[in-house]
Amino acid sequence: MTTRDGNTPGADPAARHDTVAAVVRQWRAVHPELDTGPMEVIGRINRCAALLQQAEDAPLRRAGLSRPEFDLLGALRRTGHELTPGELARETFSSGAAVTKRLKQLTERGLVERRGDTRDRRVAHVRLTDTGRDVVDGILPEQLAYETAVLSVLAPEGQGELAALLAELLGRLEGRMGALRA
Repeated sequence: MTTRDGNTPGADPAARHDTVAAVVRQWRAVHPELDTGPMEVIGRINRCAALLQQAEDAPLRRAGLSRPEFDLLGALRRTGHELTPGELARETFSSGAAVTKRLKQLTERGLVERRGDTRDRRVAHVRLTDTGRDVVDGILPEQLAYETAVLSVLAPEGQGELAALLAELLGRLEGRMGALRA
């Protein structure tokens, strides 16, 4: 069993041997009066994200795709219909400029195609080509196997617990951000 801050009851969090534990020990030496619990969670989430990004998703790299490019292709595949660049930006949590740049590259590679809207010339609709669909369908099983291997250091019940905790945190953050934007 773990506590709210991810520690095993009775275990000394300073006894951990990861990069964040070292940073926390240093901060505790400088400011022993401060609660470093949030740093232990957020720091580890950020460090895990950085390490995963550095790995650049091996199957995607072999296919010559970046994670953001695959996310665009995946959004088109999983929704099953055309999307506008604005819809793709929302689906992939990307800026409009980033989506435009990626769509240009994916179009040049023959993975997506754009068509203009018959009613509004300012609007474009993007869809996967047959080649794009084949690329996504070919990579997805290998990508999921890669992600399974990355997570294999955790027991299945630990993966489920982590997923549930992250889902709760994400849901609350997304709700808070939505309220701040309104």
